Amino acid sequence: MSQWEKLIEQILREDAHLRFEDLCRALEKMGYTARQPRGGSSHYTFRKPGCMPITIPRHTPLKKAYILLVAEAVRAYLEE
Repeated sequence: MSQWEKLIEQILREDAHLRFEDLCRALEKMGYTARQPRGGSSHYTFRKPGCMPITIPRHTPLKKAYILLVAEAVRAYLEE
């Protein structure tokens, strides 16, 4: 099983040990672009044409709500 498949599996399991970097890597591989915050904010916004933007804070640990947002995006990506 490749690293990409393992990461997708972790996201779909909604693993609480996922880091911001893991979610960022997955979103970028699915075609999202990240916008870095300005003015001291820790929230990154990921955008993809035709999809709702996803905003994730660069915190450790991540709240489950953010992992659920990315899991939803992964499911939509896998259906394409």
